[in-house]
Amino acid sequence: MKQFLLLASLLLAVNDRQRAEHALDRLAFGAKPGDVERVMKIGVEQWIEQQLHPERIDDRAVEARLASMPERSRPIAELTAQRIVRATESERQLNEVMADFWLNHFNVFAPKGLDRVFITSYEQDVIRPRVWGKFEDLLLATAKSPAMLFYLDNARSRGGALNENYARELMELHTLGVDGGYTQKDVTELARVLTGWSIDREGHFIFRRFVHDRGEKTVLGVHFSAGGGIEEGERMIRFLAHRPATAHHIAYKLCQRLIADEPPASAVDRAAKTFLASGGDLRRTVQAVIDSPEFRDPKYFRVKMKTPFEYAVSAIRAVDGRVDNPLPVARQLREMGEGLYLSQPPTGYSDTAEAWSSSGGLMARLNFALALAGNKLPGVRSNVRDARATALVLGSPDFQKQ
Repeated sequence: MKQFLLLASLLLAVNDRQRAEHALDRLAFGAKPGDVERVMKIGVEQWIEQQLHPERIDDRAVEARLASMPERSRPIAELTAQRIVRATESERQLNEVMADFWLNHFNVFAPKGLDRVFITSYEQDVIRPRVWGKFEDLLLATAKSPAMLFYLDNARSRGGALNENYARELMELHTLGVDGGYTQKDVTELARVLTGWSIDREGHFIFRRFVHDRGEKTVLGVHFSAGGGIEEGERMIRFLAHRPATAHHIAYKLCQRLIADEPPASAVDRAAKTFLASGGDLRRTVQAVIDSPEFRDPKYFRVKMKTPFEYAVSAIRAVDGRVDNPLPVARQLREMGEGLYLSQPPTGYSDTAEAWSSSGGLMARLNFALALAGNKLPGVRSNVRDARATALVLGSPDFQKQ
């Protein structure tokens, strides 16, 4: 009851336009001309409900656009082009925000060797189909993906010749978090559990029993008797997916993305409880963040700095631009510091302002704004009437925020 009264008071303090603008800032890649009025007409709550169920939203127009685009010989370029078009044009905006979130959470550096090939299936078959499902399923799918196995070197980890890279990041980044209560011994034991998880000659997941460490193991108090196989790794991944530390880590990152760089503990705790109670249901967990009084609190409006990807896409949307060739935009993103699929460390790109406030990065944004407003950005068409005024808006400190 107390939470309901707090939410009601916040809604009364914020007018419909502000609420619509905030929803489009955080749950979409910014507003296109007319979007704010459209969301106000539908009702902010109804629009959010629609976005939480993207499968119900007709997105045939963007799918037709993607089908009509010329094929590119390099998979990274193909994926980059598709992602930029989806982010700028899709009606399923929250779906694109969450795809961006999970691709960053489960980061893979695409230029690394065979990942140039594996990255396509990783996004299309592993990440995107599971962003609204159960976290356990998403975690297990990434663990068995050739892209992740190759990127973090688990494909060549074997009994007697361990590689601990994936085991460490599985706990530190993907599940428990850096303060999740595990030790170096747990990392080593988990690496032993995951020996044999590899890639066959056709580029598919395979469990190689003959290189699996079949000795006794204990990870985070979970004991495995000698002689086990693939079921050991599957059991540990399911175990990690449902730990309270994992719930807190995922909730913190979602609140950091959708509310503030330093998210309020009350919102994080509420989302973590929903995560645990729902068995890691990602749709319900995201909804818990959006439904929180903190998400609706005006003091958290326009306090986050846009990442380069968010900035570029929101600028194109703001001028109602059409992206005929996404690759020049991709080059601009690299200039700003966020080349898609190009984050080499497993942490992925940062979601906080500190990472994107350098003078060089801000100058790159200003150059992007000038080119876009002047209709001089290759591959993008817009109908800007006053280039100078538009450039001042897109390059302003306020437009950097969401």
